[in-house]
Amino acid sequence: MKDYTGNSKSIFTTLGASSHSIGERESNDYYATEPKATELLLEVENFSEVVYEPACGEGHMAKVLEDHGHIVIASDLIDRGYGTGGVDFLNYEGIMDFDIITNPPYKFAKEFVYKALESITDGHKVAMFLKLQFLEGKERKKLFMKYPPKTVYVSSSRLSCAKNGDFKTYSDSAVAYAWYVWEKGYSGDTIIKWIN
Repeated sequence: MKDYTGNSKSIFTTLGASSHSIGERESNDYYATEPKATELLLEVENFSEVVYEPACGEGHMAKVLEDHGHIVIASDLIDRGYGTGGVDFLNYEGIMDFDIITNPPYKFAKEFVYKALESITDGHKVAMFLKLQFLEGKERKKLFMKYPPKTVYVSSSRLSCAKNGDFKTYSDSAVAYAWYVWEKGYSGDTIIKWIN
């Protein structure tokens, strides 16, 4: 007798494979981060007074940063009523003298990391809230070899990312997440820690 319920797609859904998920993915990959995730990050990392959130959605992450005294520059490709809409971070030109903290659209996560690290000055940080699976893959290995994260904080309890910011409908998660924190100029080994 089987001790689970589900169908042939269950394992892929649990692993967060987008091509096997239940229902359609949000067209712009908008999955809001539950505020607790940002609270946990701020318990273990310090950031510059001014931070940039380039995929701010409705401000779930930025509002927590503001509550902790940060001045937040917030933008998004889509105007969702918070921050500045219509800003394509991947086409930004210029150098930033502050930290970047975000949950990027997963389909462009690698590109967001490259862009962020190429856009900040030495000593500043990039923190990305990503699936634990982001650690795997040959293309991402190239990213990690060029820019090793200083610390990866694995959430030992599940945190939620809600499709379209709808936490009432999407309150639970089968996906494991982690905070990946880079410091521009760091070239040592990555330290893995556990939070939550």
